[in-house]
Amino acid sequence: MARLMEIVVPTSLRERLAQGHPWVYRDHVPPHVRLPSGAWTIVRCGAWRGYALWDAEGSIALRIFSTRRLPDAAWLRERLTAAWNLREPLRTAGVTAYRWVFGEGDGLPGIVVDRYHTVAVIQAYSAGVLTLVDDVASMLLRVDPSVHSVALRTVAGSRSAADAGDEGDGDARLRPLHGELPPREIVVVEHGMRFAVALHTAQKTGLFLDQRENRRFVEDLAAGRTVLNCFAYTGGFSLYALRGGATRVISVDSGKGLAAATARNLALNGLDDGRHRFETADCFEVLEQYAAAGQRFDLVILDPPGFARRKENRYAAQRAYARLNALGMRCVTPGGLLATASCTTQVGPEAFREALAAAGALAERQLRIIHEAGQPLDHPVPAHFPEGRYLKFVVGRVEELV
Repeated sequence: MARLMEIVVPTSLRERLAQGHPWVYRDHVPPHVRLPSGAWTIVRCGAWRGYALWDAEGSIALRIFSTRRLPDAAWLRERLTAAWNLREPLRTAGVTAYRWVFGEGDGLPGIVVDRYHTVAVIQAYSAGVLTLVDDVASMLLRVDPSVHSVALRTVAGSRSAADAGDEGDGDARLRPLHGELPPREIVVVEHGMRFAVALHTAQKTGLFLDQRENRRFVEDLAAGRTVLNCFAYTGGFSLYALRGGATRVISVDSGKGLAAATARNLALNGLDDGRHRFETADCFEVLEQYAAAGQRFDLVILDPPGFARRKENRYAAQRAYARLNALGMRCVTPGGLLATASCTTQVGPEAFREALAAAGALAERQLRIIHEAGQPLDHPVPAHFPEGRYLKFVVGRVEELV
């Protein structure tokens, strides 16, 4: 085996690296380093050392995989098996769609694997990590022989799994790595609810895996309530609200084909019983119209796409969240509930709560938080990698000012 290049980084990084943070940015790497993407290196920081994968482009130059040994087949199997075992409660509960590997959260920086029934879909978030996908695909089959198909979803432009959340990127495409290319549609199950997922859709699959438990939480709130679900996508929250006993549900999203996709999911679950209506429209505009007309709902759900990908855009994102949630609050009946989410990595939990407080001031309402959640167990967040915490989900009681 060829001798690995050793890269010495500033000692100012030692505490963070010792804690387990998996990234070294390019401006912390000596400028003379020239390696092809995918080359293994040894990183030294004082007495600390680790084994990292090099990327020739992008802001992250090094992704650290291990401090013990150079990753090999046995190491990879250990990591994938650990990730598999962590998801056992989901399989026991009959869930057939979940994130098998969540990149840095499972000790495999830049690698995501989503499981849809017997299909595994890999995403690699850099050119360096892309060199590992064939080995990952082979090892997935050894960890779980029931996998019939493994495909690669090519994704560009994200630093990590957390940056893309469960949305993916617009230029994503599938190519088979093992077995045949997955079918155009797969029906999966979560908590007894059936969803049709379209794995070949460029941007999204038809189901946000990270909102699974939050959808279920909404189900328990829905009995006897009227519900407005904005940014409904293919109706996930709406279906749970209907199953929970909502008297009326309106889903709103501007996306082409989403009304038909939602109708498909309603039919799969026998919920197309006249209590639901889909409006293909801009959610901000619909909320403004409802607020102006005095249209109120007992429960308003806001689950927008990310508002910022770069740190310098986080303040604009907070303002957007404040405006959106102010509109949402104005559409909630006094004493009703607002369920609101943020998948923007650059806006942390505290900043999101600040945006909700600002929204209350704009709407002349107060929001009393009764529930907060983050990501489910298949999207773990290591204590040493706070960047992995991207999802915020808040439920609050909306009250008029006194």
